[in-house]
Amino acid sequence: MFDFFSQILHYPFLSRALTTAAVVGIVSGIVGCLIVLRGLSLMGDAMSHAVLPGVALSYLLNIPMFIGALITGLLTSVLIGTITTRSKTKNDAAIGIAFTCLFSIGVIIISLIQTSTNLYSILFGNILTVSREAMWTSIIISCCVVVFIIICYQPLKITTFDPVFSQMNGTNPTFWHYTVMLLLALITVISLQTVGIILVVALLITPASSAYLISKSLHQMMIYSALFGLVSALVGIYLSYVFNVPSGACIVICASMIYATLFISQQFNLNRTKQKHYNNSFNQ
Repeated sequence: MFDFFSQILHYPFLSRALTTAAVVGIVSGIVGCLIVLRGLSLMGDAMSHAVLPGVALSYLLNIPMFIGALITGLLTSVLIGTITTRSKTKNDAAIGIAFTCLFSIGVIIISLIQTSTNLYSILFGNILTVSREAMWTSIIISCCVVVFIIICYQPLKITTFDPVFSQMNGTNPTFWHYTVMLLLALITVISLQTVGIILVVALLITPASSAYLISKSLHQMMIYSALFGLVSALVGIYLSYVFNVPSGACIVICASMIYATLFISQQFNLNRTKQKHYNNSFNQ
């Protein structure tokens, strides 16, 4: 443990990795609450895979990866919405069609262009290669997302739990749906180097699902989820350093272990409550 902290002080790349992972873990946990409660977990998976063509084209056109991935993510959301509303195709089928097609296009583009881009690092992340610019981009975007959620908390909350009621009160649920999709695209983009395209959905869904087990309100769920995301990121980076294994996978495993612990604890308490109730009924 002491050696790890000494390495953080001596090697800037490690401190950047830790900072970026912590920031991404917090903001992914917060946005993940909206994704889970809106039933958009599959959409998160689709968004994370569908940004691959944007990443590939960014390398090809020599523009920041953030721009290409964000544009592709937003187009994915619009494409899925168009297929669902203008045809008999179900929403989950539209998501499957769109993200598999775009993901395949991205793989082909990367395989064709002459570049040193490592497909493995894009798919599974490489937090230790985060540059200073990428770190500050992640911090700035994350802060903007958190501030936006705080300011727009009420309409986000109402449209999440009761879109019909929100529409009757003059709040457009469609607008806020695509707003959440924009937030999802932003978090997906800044999570690419942390856990990669394949595992970004886990960073969004697992901490939020863990928080959902023990929360009684949306703001409480967001706080717990951010905490679980932060702990998963920090512990994951530490385990990655100690055992020399991929950091993204370690972060996801830590998040899954938190969920498993809370789930087992909840089931144990539930069974104990049932047994206590049964004993009281039997004694009476």
